Amino acid sequence: MTMDFFFPEDNLNRATPEETNITSLSVKPYPDGYRLHVNIEMTPFQKRPHLDVTISNRDGDEVASANVVEPLNWKIEFTMHLRGELKNPYTLEAKLFYPDGPSK
Repeated sequence: MTMDFFFPEDNLNRATPEETNITSLSVKPYPDGYRLHVNIEMTPFQKRPHLDVTISNRDGDEVASANVVEPLNWKIEFTMHLRGELKNPYTLEAKLFYPDGPSK
């Protein structure tokens, strides 16, 4: 197993909170239809942000959510589990924010 991470001396251009954004958001369903593999990439950051991730069904009802507090890396992936009966299509939404600063 490998994991990418960075040290302060790695020569990356890290964004300020105002410049930090989600650059990629993708999801892939597992064969069982009730779990989703979520990938999020952000601009490398100076200060660790927070993320709110939600999945809604076709009726607009929230069927899964996750809160990520100060991720260590700008590339993260995790599994989300859907609640209730399957109602396609689904919508994945991620919000990047700082409790004391900008929200996107």
